[in-house]
Amino acid sequence: MPGRLSGKCALITGAASGIGRGIARALAAEGVRLVLSDIADAAGRALAQDLGAAFVPADLTAAGAAQRLFEAAADALGTVSIFVHCASPKRRESETALAVSETEWDAMVTVGLRSGFLLGQAAGRHMRARNVKGRMIFITSLHAWSPRNLPHYSATKAGQTMVVKELARALGPAGIRVNAIAPGAIPGGGFDADVSALEKMIPLGRTGTPDDVAGVAVALLCDRFSRYVTGTTVAVDGGIALYNWIPAAG
Repeated sequence: MPGRLSGKCALITGAASGIGRGIARALAAEGVRLVLSDIADAAGRALAQDLGAAFVPADLTAAGAAQRLFEAAADALGTVSIFVHCASPKRRESETALAVSETEWDAMVTVGLRSGFLLGQAAGRHMRARNVKGRMIFITSLHAWSPRNLPHYSATKAGQTMVVKELARALGPAGIRVNAIAPGAIPGGGFDADVSALEKMIPLGRTGTPDDVAGVAVALLCDRFSRYVTGTTVAVDGGIALYNWIPAAG
């Protein structure tokens, strides 16, 4: 039985673990041809082999890496009709406003915001030139809406939220939809916190999983469910955004 996205071709960054891995598996199950990318070479290649996908290793902090990655994906797929940006450096709760280093700031902003914009821009140009009514998703965060420490991460995610709006406005006339997902507490990947304490504050009573996010990603990418949705952010958080769950710290 064909998947809901059969015939589509997707580039996914940050695909080797966590949310990116979950989205990759969900899109493969829906019949999407995939190019996966991550800085984690071994894990990325293993997943690609499991899913029958291509893998392109990429360190998005490197000069020109975003453009090289998109060109490699376009060469492998022929036409890129879906772009999903999940890549983000790992972060630690100790990286607070008075402690985060210039190096940590630069890496976070370069991977999440600068490379995300350049990849989205390249994808938009590629789709429009080929008259492809493509779709894009950026994985942002609840940090985009209110400060929860990690200023470099919060600033990057807030910037991504505006990039989504700008791309959606620019590309909407070509039938290209651009949206974001803001996950809540999803253990694994770059997230590390006291899960038991968090669960007491989540209205749905549990932390999330990559599959929770992947299901919403499929819905946003599928015209059957979201053909009139662009430029918006969907929170997938079990209701935790009702709380500022990490206290301010210096």
